[in-house]
Amino acid sequence: MLNINKLSVLVSVGLSLVLPFSVKAQETKSTKPNIIFILTDDLGYGDIGVFYQNERKSKAERSEPWTSTPNLDQMAHEGAMLTQHYSAAPVCAPSRSSLLTGLSQGHANVRDNQFDKALADNYTIGNVAQKMGYTTAAIGKWGLQGSNAQGWPSAPNKRGFDYFYGYMRHSDGHEHYPVEGIYRGKKEVWENNKEVSQALDKCYTTDLWTAVAKKWIVEQTKAKKPFLMYLAYDTPHAVLELPTQAYPNGGGLNGGLQWTGTSGRMINTASGMPDSYMHPEYANATYDDDNDKSTPEVAWPKTYKRYATSVRRIDDAVGDVIQLLKDLNIDDNTLIIFTSDNGPSNESYLPKGYAANNPEFFDSFGPFDGIKRDVLEGGERMPLIARWPGRIPENVKVDEPSISYDWLPTFTDVAGFSAPAISDGVSILPALTGQEFQEKSLIYSEYVFPGKTPGYKDFSPNNRNRLRKQMQMIRLGDLVGIRYNIQSANDDFEIYDVIKDTHQSHNLAGADSLVEVQQQMKDKVLRIRRADDKAKRPYDDAPVPALANEAFKAGWNWKSFKGEFPWLPNLSTMEPLKEGHVSKLSKLKYRKGLGEFFLLEGNIDIPKTGTYTFEFSAVEKGVVRIHEAILFDADYGYTSGTVKKTSMVLEKGTHPIKIYLSNKGKEQQPFQLSYKLKSSDSFKSVQ
Repeated sequence: MLNINKLSVLVSVGLSLVLPFSVKAQETKSTKPNIIFILTDDLGYGDIGVFYQNERKSKAERSEPWTSTPNLDQMAHEGAMLTQHYSAAPVCAPSRSSLLTGLSQGHANVRDNQFDKALADNYTIGNVAQKMGYTTAAIGKWGLQGSNAQGWPSAPNKRGFDYFYGYMRHSDGHEHYPVEGIYRGKKEVWENNKEVSQALDKCYTTDLWTAVAKKWIVEQTKAKKPFLMYLAYDTPHAVLELPTQAYPNGGGLNGGLQWTGTSGRMINTASGMPDSYMHPEYANATYDDDNDKSTPEVAWPKTYKRYATSVRRIDDAVGDVIQLLKDLNIDDNTLIIFTSDNGPSNESYLPKGYAANNPEFFDSFGPFDGIKRDVLEGGERMPLIARWPGRIPENVKVDEPSISYDWLPTFTDVAGFSAPAISDGVSILPALTGQEFQEKSLIYSEYVFPGKTPGYKDFSPNNRNRLRKQMQMIRLGDLVGIRYNIQSANDDFEIYDVIKDTHQSHNLAGADSLVEVQQQMKDKVLRIRRADDKAKRPYDDAPVPALANEAFKAGWNWKSFKGEFPWLPNLSTMEPLKEGHVSKLSKLKYRKGLGEFFLLEGNIDIPKTGTYTFEFSAVEKGVVRIHEAILFDADYGYTSGTVKKTSMVLEKGTHPIKIYLSNKGKEQQPFQLSYKLKSSDSFKSVQ
């Protein structure tokens, strides 16, 4: 297997570069590649054959059962496995919010356990795709719509998706038969603004979403429109219901799952008995439960037969969709991604008499410790497969760290655009396609949840039954820092080399050689995020650290850019038209021919530690970052001249500022930025 890690040259954060694969927006072709993003619910890193299950099978240890995912294995052989890909959060809603918006959990408006909260009205993978000329669809589980009493203000159709078919509410995804409601009661299914569940008798949701997805792909192909589809399965989540029957033979255009459009039998598996079909590979499976070869093997508990069947059904669906792409002759023009929203779960909504789902049975967390709701590797390290024939080499293993909010900038790169300036991610297209340069991803997560980690014997003793509460994770190189039960910003990180120590069993934090790394982690987690009063953290009021041992440097570096973009782009990744240095911002003359966009980089000198109030306004659009945190977002939906205000606690010293500006042909200064310490002080303009 080709290892892209050997081909990539990492570029340190902050270095401006032009990604070799990227093209300017005005040079994009009409034949944009299609994009399909498949997201599963609570599927672990260890649940996929090529990531872990095949290794278990090769050992042939009968006390350690294994499952199979032949279609996903084939997808990996035809494309790339990302072995160090992270979810943005270890639970559904915040993970999906970061994925959809391209924002880390330090900036996303949906954090912690805020299920069904309205996703912020800002850029999403849906509306950026629309602005790039794509037709878009969200199919399956949503759960970020807001209150129905307010008309679901952030339903998919209001967040960039032309078409929606699926579960609107998060909790509806806890039932995989919307009409029969076998274990959790009847649920609503929405097609855009219409509730359509009454015709969906015996429709198992994995099958239903797949049939709808295939039907929609065919329609877009006939219309000859580039498309982006977000296909979000609600399996193998904890209810673990079974399909009605075997997966239909074949796949693609004329086989596999099909949409019939007949009320009461909307798909071709809507017959027979709901919750009845067990995959034959698992129906009679046995294992050595007592690890004693002299005693007879026993049957797998029904819970795990169900779980394995659910995962295999997803595998069948993925194979079906890929075959459709081949049948429609759009295979080589379609990027397809497969992954999960967070680590495996130990929940179970099955009836009395069934064992609770225990991820330890198949080691669904793979070679890691932690599950859903943990910022340990097992809670956030995801299986990810990317396939794009002719563009992503076959049988590739990408070992560079990446995270789910990298996909929005990756998709814009695929279509030939630079991402919106507010995105926290980077394009990972260079790593996927074997390019020389790959920007480093920001790997960061924060989360809060009561209770403790499971006491699984497969976990390292230090990770069993540990108190969760406030948690945080950051990765620097091969080192991952984690904090559990955080009390303050001064709490030390546990530090693990997750390449050599996948179970995070040997805390390196006490090593003298890592004293500087410890401080870097403490500083960085304060510099990359903004506090959210709906998701309180014990470090919210800690001063953002100034640059260490660096005197204030006056003056500003500026770069100007030309181009047409549907948003204020991340100018840091683009080639400037012109650049220079001025001692004061007032000395920069904005004139015709200098460009339509500007990036200004400088510092502000904070004379005293305290809470500073900032004000910003732009003639057109602007985004301001202090360190890596978003100070102001005056892009999406911004009204020219509107004064925006915010406050931050800053440490005395030097703080770097980046200002991204749109200024198309105007010769006046395109923005105002000022700050003050006390309410009685006058605002001081950033010079």
